[in-house]
Amino acid sequence: MRARAVFGALRLAAASVCAVALVHRLFWGLSSQTIAGENFFAYLTVQSNCALVVVLLVGAVLAVTRATDPRWFSVALALVLTWTITAGLAFALIVWQAGLRGIRVDVPWSDLVLHFYLPVCTAVAWILTPGHRAVPWWVVPSALAFPLAWGGVTLWRGPAVGWYPYYFLDPRQVSGPPEFFLTSGVALAIFALVATVIVFGSRVQRHRRERPTA
Repeated sequence: MRARAVFGALRLAAASVCAVALVHRLFWGLSSQTIAGENFFAYLTVQSNCALVVVLLVGAVLAVTRATDPRWFSVALALVLTWTITAGLAFALIVWQAGLRGIRVDVPWSDLVLHFYLPVCTAVAWILTPGHRAVPWWVVPSALAFPLAWGGVTLWRGPAVGWYPYYFLDPRQVSGPPEFFLTSGVALAIFALVATVIVFGSRVQRHRRERPTA
């Protein structure tokens, strides 16, 4: 239980850092006085990190009150980690492509925390935290529900506000339907791949715990 308490404190610290980064990113975006700043909560990264704060706070309580996490919590954490890690990978690709095109992208420290540092730390914690439950494989297709719903709302809302959070969703910035479906398909494939790795990691960890010692 002592190790669980330590990881409970780490979950609480991670939730606090994530909340502070979200607040900083909100005010940083608003200070830019652009439509992107006004649509802060339309980003998949922001929505998934808001969910991460809630899940980590719940996880912190569970870590100090229970010897193991309940299965529903492991499933919830696996889903949220899939979304935050994939959002970080997508952001890295967007910044990389912008650099190739000579487009300047300002990245405040809060973006680095939300897109890179927190996903890496939470991914490591997923493997190391004691008391995890094995996650069922149906989490992989279930992880696609949120990005599909978010994408549908974004495509419906985009023409009304004249803005899209990511360039490949904007009909004005892609060459046509083939590029749109190809890019969107790759994004969904990354979500599925990340979810697969997370589920596999949880099951490997369970087998290691259950392996009899000599």
